[in-house]
Amino acid sequence: MKQYKIGMYGGKFLPFHKGHKYCIDVAAQECEQVYVILFWGGADEEKILKDHPEEWLSVEKRTEQLEKICEEARQYAEVISVRIDITKLRLPDGSEDWDAETPLVRNVLGNQLDAVYSSEESYGEYFKRAYPEAVHRLVDVKRKHYPISGTQIREMKKAEERELWII
Repeated sequence: MKQYKIGMYGGKFLPFHKGHKYCIDVAAQECEQVYVILFWGGADEEKILKDHPEEWLSVEKRTEQLEKICEEARQYAEVISVRIDITKLRLPDGSEDWDAETPLVRNVLGNQLDAVYSSEESYGEYFKRAYPEAVHRLVDVKRKHYPISGTQIREMKKAEERELWII
């Protein structure tokens, strides 16, 4: 029997990298069912794609990567990939409204979430508000397993460097 029944791990995955895969693997080992949500669109993504219009960051490529990673993780749990368009969810200052994302996630997951996975302690307050029934399960916060971030990968000039980290 696993520790949690239903878990969720979401992100923009710009790009999908080995640290993301590690978090999905941990969630799949701890949960009977895991929803991996690709949030796409939105102001942050628009800016990133304007600065980095390369194909490897496209929503199509990220969806392909998401499907591949979820297929691999299915050996441990029922892993379901979901895409949620957040294009229209903006606050007056142009930033994204995470609280407006919550109903979109709830439409997919319902109210029976047991664990929400991330590597970011700063997400804790939002997760308490949005998913009060769930544990915020922090995975590799100090990036010991995979010392990389999407920002660092996007800043790499050589494709060969990126290839070491992206899926």
